[in-house]
Amino acid sequence: MYCSRSPAPPSTPGATALPAHARRDLELTEKITEAHEHSRGTYGAPRVHAVPQRGGEGCGRRRVARLMRDAGLQGRHRRRRHVTTLPDPRAAARPDLVGRDFAPDAAALDIRWCGDITCIPTDQGWLCLATVIDIASRRVVGWATAGHLRTDLVADALKSACRRRRPTRPVIFHSDRGCQYTSQQFASLAAEFDIQLSVGRTGQCWDNALAESFFATIKRELLGTKPWPSRTLARTAIFEWIESWYNLQRLYSSLGYRSPAEYETALAA
Repeated sequence: MYCSRSPAPPSTPGATALPAHARRDLELTEKITEAHEHSRGTYGAPRVHAVPQRGGEGCGRRRVARLMRDAGLQGRHRRRRHVTTLPDPRAAARPDLVGRDFAPDAAALDIRWCGDITCIPTDQGWLCLATVIDIASRRVVGWATAGHLRTDLVADALKSACRRRRPTRPVIFHSDRGCQYTSQQFASLAAEFDIQLSVGRTGQCWDNALAESFFATIKRELLGTKPWPSRTLARTAIFEWIESWYNLQRLYSSLGYRSPAEYETALAA
């Protein structure tokens, strides 16, 4: 007569200790998920990797990328930008004073700015956004929105930057050759604020690469993520994204994975 063997009792969670490497993966995945959520779901592996590094906790970028894949997390990818530049063939010739040099500069806050225009579709029609960015720190120092592409839009953005920053030295403002930036109205405003105008070449997006990169980022992380029922809702979201997230918290790789505000604070200290 054969005796049947009693089945083994079911194992309880945690009864068997995980290997150290697996435990570490679980801890990192929790922190990676938290960093990804804090970024509003926009950070990819390089920026997520920078978050624990900033806290003095070392881990490899490949490991972060693997754990993000395992957790189903990914950053937002850049989309192709539609061309909105309308050159004015009658505009006076202006020099390129930047020459594609958009490197951060610890000694040059409020010395070189750049800007551009983009348009966001809403159910009420287009909302146009003009920006002024400090090349040295990547901070958006001025911006404006409107339902049109007239020169008043870029003029309001430049006035916003000048009133906020109150530069004590002459400033170079770099843009593309759009008719708004090459107009006499904009030239008169620039002279009033002691700003020297600089322009890139027609059809050369790399000549204004920093401004182009900013618009690619805001479209990828905010404006292209959902439809906008009204201009008011889109403008409110832009305000919150620029003033509360991008300038103050979003990590910039060229700034050593610091935000523009952190970078400027470090310079002041």
